[in-house]
Amino acid sequence: MPASRLLPSEEAVDLVGLVRDLATKELAPLVADAERDEQFPRETFRLLGQAGVLGLPYPEQYGGGGLPYEVYLQVLEEIGAVWASVGVGVSVHALSCFGLATAGTEEQRQRWLPDMLAGDLLGAYCLSEPHAGSDPAAMTTRARREGDEYVITGAKAWTTHGGRADYYKVMARTGDGRGDISCFLVPGDADGLTADPPEHKMGLTASATATMRFDGVRVPVERRLGEEGEGLRIALAGLDAGRLGIAAVATGLAQGALDHALAYARHRETFGARIIDHQGLSFLLADMEAAIQTARAATLHAARLKDAGLPYGREASVAKLVATDNAMRVTTDAVQVLGGAGYTKDFPVERFMREAKVMQIFEGTNQIQRLVIGRSLDKGGDGRLWHR
Repeated sequence: MPASRLLPSEEAVDLVGLVRDLATKELAPLVADAERDEQFPRETFRLLGQAGVLGLPYPEQYGGGGLPYEVYLQVLEEIGAVWASVGVGVSVHALSCFGLATAGTEEQRQRWLPDMLAGDLLGAYCLSEPHAGSDPAAMTTRARREGDEYVITGAKAWTTHGGRADYYKVMARTGDGRGDISCFLVPGDADGLTADPPEHKMGLTASATATMRFDGVRVPVERRLGEEGEGLRIALAGLDAGRLGIAAVATGLAQGALDHALAYARHRETFGARIIDHQGLSFLLADMEAAIQTARAATLHAARLKDAGLPYGREASVAKLVATDNAMRVTTDAVQVLGGAGYTKDFPVERFMREAKVMQIFEGTNQIQRLVIGRSLDKGGDGRLWHR
């Protein structure tokens, strides 16, 4: 276990080690073929569910691990270091559980949450729309109440696990005001729910991303989470946690890139010496390590605030911004370390570089993160705990 990893207990250390071993032995052999052939790894999510990974930050009474968020994020980092598509999928699944876990009734939680946390039900999150990506309050998807049902009509873009999920956490407008948005759990086999063909992406090609179409989808009232009009609050609260998930995956992706670059630099020789012995190259690797440790520290700092019940929204945006920008830089530098070999598909660093780009875009673009941070600064206070 690297000294840079700070875990709160021996149990947590053992858990992260077990997940690292699982990722190395079970996930790593599948990555190249799945990414090349755009194969969605549904069985891998079942495996992670059986191992308890999908429910780590949720209560034990519903089948979760009941562990601190900082431990969950370090587990997520281990997965991201090996297979970013799966790491992102685990983060999105956790986000799809958030509304039920925090705003659902006890009856709703008992009914659905155990199967979600066990991986028997894989979730997706439907918030963005083609014209309302970074402005969720501008959504046009509507849910009209008819007796004991809602009828949902509209489209949701950029849905991770789109067409593959067993349920969709959907935000839809139930009134005429910008904030009149409600949250629903929609079964994946509901009549009128269809998925467009998956997007053809430059990276994360084993992760299905599709627009979901809601053509008069009927959902029982019992599948609404929280009261009418609480959906945007539920969505935004979940995004803070989701941003930390992406920060952890991005940190893992960067760590995986450095691991491959370092292995290459230790055995590749030029001018009679290993390339790591050349100062210019060793300095590049040192900067990559510094960037990864900075991202990890920012992510875990935000997680510890969350675990302590303190406000952490600004820190989540900082972590997402720093971790994903650093991942883009580290993966680009990893390609540089390998030179011409890094530009080929014979080595995974070119894939890491392609995968890093989207980390700066989803869960709120990094421009949106800067906007969130700037507005938070304007409201007063700073990152020191005694100012909170």
